[in-house]
Amino acid sequence: MTRILHLSDTHLMAAGALHNGLVDTTAALGHVLESLHGIGSLDAVVVSGDVSDDGTVASYTTARDLVGEFARSHGAVAVFAMGNHDTREQFAEVLGPVRSVHDVDGFRVVVLDSSVPGRGYGFLDPEQLDRLRRELATPAVRGSAVVLHHSPVRAPTVLHEALKLQNPDELLDALVGTDVRVVLSGHYHHHAAQTYPSGLTALVAPGVANRSDPFAAHGQERILRGHGALLVEVDDAGTVFSSVLSIPSPGDGEELFVLDEETVQRIAAEAGVPR
Repeated sequence: MTRILHLSDTHLMAAGALHNGLVDTTAALGHVLESLHGIGSLDAVVVSGDVSDDGTVASYTTARDLVGEFARSHGAVAVFAMGNHDTREQFAEVLGPVRSVHDVDGFRVVVLDSSVPGRGYGFLDPEQLDRLRRELATPAVRGSAVVLHHSPVRAPTVLHEALKLQNPDELLDALVGTDVRVVLSGHYHHHAAQTYPSGLTALVAPGVANRSDPFAAHGQERILRGHGALLVEVDDAGTVFSSVLSIPSPGDGEELFVLDEETVQRIAAEAGVPR
């Protein structure tokens, strides 16, 4: 059994800075990890993008130190993926290559970079997909997982629809007939899961920084205080088990802010696919 703690959207900031002026995301990540101290042995701790919000070396150092120490104490490797808020140069300086492959006791974790510099949407170019196919052409001993920030799972809100992965079908086609059991992603700040006719499972982790409300008024984006994670287990037969880990904390469910329709459309125009 391979056990993975799946975190996403930590949105870390340089010391003293608050995410959106409201949330101490370094404290939030520390609280999440401390709350999960008794989770037992793990094989990997995965952070599926938006590791940083401000792109500073200091924020990536915080991620490396906090997540790395937690992973080591649970017998696991720490795995990080790029998100749309991350900056490649600083990410690579502290955390290593933005695309990577990890062998976790015979279980392979392939990390992709779905970010598009200066934009919020995701895209996987043909070269990256070709490299993925070549990597997966040789099966791993115990199967594989793919990690990327932008999910192939359908978007839960109008804003995330504008900032979604642009070519999910190309990713899914590249995984057909391979030993990939599960795709781990984030971006939505809300848990979601989807299965495909091939038997593949795609999971979206809740956000560490905050939660998005999929039941906000259509066209708006409503952000709530709250933190979460996933425990993902893959047995040797390839069956995927997933448990949502809701982390109790003061102010759970408190409304942090709401983006009205005009603001959502402006962000979509600025960060979405150019017309």
